[in-house]
Amino acid sequence: MSTTTDLAALPEAAPSVTASSETVTATASPLAERYGPDQSVPLAPLTDAIDGILRHRTVRAYLTDPLDEVVLPTLVAAAQSAPTSSNMQFWSVVAVTDLARKDRLAALAGGQEHVRQAPLLLVWVADLARARAIGDAHGTSLEGTDYLDSTVVAFVDAALAAQNAVVAAESLGLGTVYIGALRHHPEQVAAELGLPEGTVAVVGLVVGHPDPAGGERVKPRLPQAAVLHHETYDLAVQWPYVDAYEDLIAPFYREEGLAESWRRRVVDRLAVPGPQRGHAHLHTALAARGLPSR
Repeated sequence: MSTTTDLAALPEAAPSVTASSETVTATASPLAERYGPDQSVPLAPLTDAIDGILRHRTVRAYLTDPLDEVVLPTLVAAAQSAPTSSNMQFWSVVAVTDLARKDRLAALAGGQEHVRQAPLLLVWVADLARARAIGDAHGTSLEGTDYLDSTVVAFVDAALAAQNAVVAAESLGLGTVYIGALRHHPEQVAAELGLPEGTVAVVGLVVGHPDPAGGERVKPRLPQAAVLHHETYDLAVQWPYVDAYEDLIAPFYREEGLAESWRRRVVDRLAVPGPQRGHAHLHTALAARGLPSR
C-alpha cells in the first residue's frame, strides 16, 4: 500500500518503520531536497534502505583517516550481490590505496583532489579477459566477446556492482563519488593498473570518511513526471516538468558557483564531442583494449 506524501507538511524526522507498516510519513529532508518542497510523491513504507538511498549525496571533501580493514571486503560482497547478466560476471574491481598511484590516477582524471584525499579508490572494470581465458582453457575462442553486446553487458555489470558498493558504503556512514573521467585515458589507466587485453576501466569510485566541513547536499533531480512514462514514452509531456526543474536547480547551482542553467549544461556538454572528455576516441580505445565491439 502506498500513500501520497505532502512534502511541505512533513516533520523533520520520520518515525521508525517496521516491516509490517502499511504507510509511513517520509522525512522532509531527503525528498524535499531531491524533488523540491512543493511536490507530493507516493511512497511505500520508508525502510532504512530506501531512506539511505534517498539521502545519497556526492562527497568531494574527505578526511584522510584510513578505513577499517573490513570495509573493502564488505563493499565487494555487496557488489557481487548485484545482478549480473546470465551470471557471466563480466566485471572486476581494482582497489587502489597507494598514495603515488592515486596521485597519478588523479592527474589522469583531471586533477580531482578527492581522489588523493580519500583512503580508497575503487576502479570498476569491464572484464572479458576472464571469460576468454576460460575459453582458452577449453580450447575454444570466444568470438562472442568481440561484439558490442558483450561490451555493453560488461559495462552494465560493472555499473550495477559499483552502485551496490555505493549503497553499502553510505549505509556504513562513508562518503562516495564516482570518477567518470578515468574513461578519458583508457590506455594510461590500463597501464597504471596492469589491466590485460579484454578489460577497460568503466568508472572510479572514491570511498572515505566525509569531511564535516564539506557541506555536501542532496542534489535536486528532475520531477518523476519527466522521467517516468506509463506504457509508452512521451517526450512532449516532459517540458513543463523540465521548466519546473530549472526553477528548482537554479538556486542550487548558484550556491555551488555554477551560473548556467541545467539545459545550458546539457547543451554545452554535448554540442561538440570534446576530445578532452574522451568522446572522440573511446571506440578506438576500446578496440585497442581488445574490445572491438563490432
